[in-house]
Amino acid sequence: MTGLQSALSLIYPHQCVLCDTMVERGSGLCGPCWRDTPFVGGVVCDICGTPLMGEADSHAAHCDDCLTLARPWGRGRTALVYRDKGRRMVLSLKHGDRQDIVGPAAHWMHRAARDLITPDTLLVPVPIHWLRMLKRRFNQSALLATGLAKVAGVQVSPRALVRARHTDRQDGKSLDQRFANVQAAIRPHPKYGALLARRNVVLVDDVMTTGATLAACAEACLVAGAARVDIVTLARVAKDN
Repeated sequence: MTGLQSALSLIYPHQCVLCDTMVERGSGLCGPCWRDTPFVGGVVCDICGTPLMGEADSHAAHCDDCLTLARPWGRGRTALVYRDKGRRMVLSLKHGDRQDIVGPAAHWMHRAARDLITPDTLLVPVPIHWLRMLKRRFNQSALLATGLAKVAGVQVSPRALVRARHTDRQDGKSLDQRFANVQAAIRPHPKYGALLARRNVVLVDDVMTTGATLAACAEACLVAGAARVDIVTLARVAKDN
């Protein structure tokens, strides 16, 4: 730590992102909050990252959703289950302007997805429409992708994809309605989309529910010539086992 960083740590001590308890620099969570946060570990679905019952073996495991739905991406990982304190962190980032969550979250996502990320990986966030950007002032997926790129030491392209039309919120919609809502809504950027050609792309989003939005993004990447598309999310909505 530099002298300036040490001085800043004394003036602005690091706090747990959930309860404001003082914590070590960069840890993000205090001990009790870490214990109560639903981090994903053990056996996971190789396509979406959701945790599964059972013991690890040499075969890739798949959840019921990924066995039922055709996914246009290859593999997927997630850092948290979207419930309890995992849900609270996602909502605090997305709607509470808690951008201090991004730093720790990037490290958690890197830990979950390090087997997907290689030196030539291009990280691409799920885009939001410019009208929503005006209202929210930031794209939480782009912040996470930029943070993850810094941790992993790889390239990120926040503008490789664009949301060509203003879609309704996905909340409260059925599976079919979610997929219909984002159909043809996401496209490669006319200029920056060229970065996707022949690249191994990892899409980054804050939370995955059905995967409809990530599927639309993956299809747009493949249309632009991506060699491979994988995904990583901060949290995954998971069914009770």
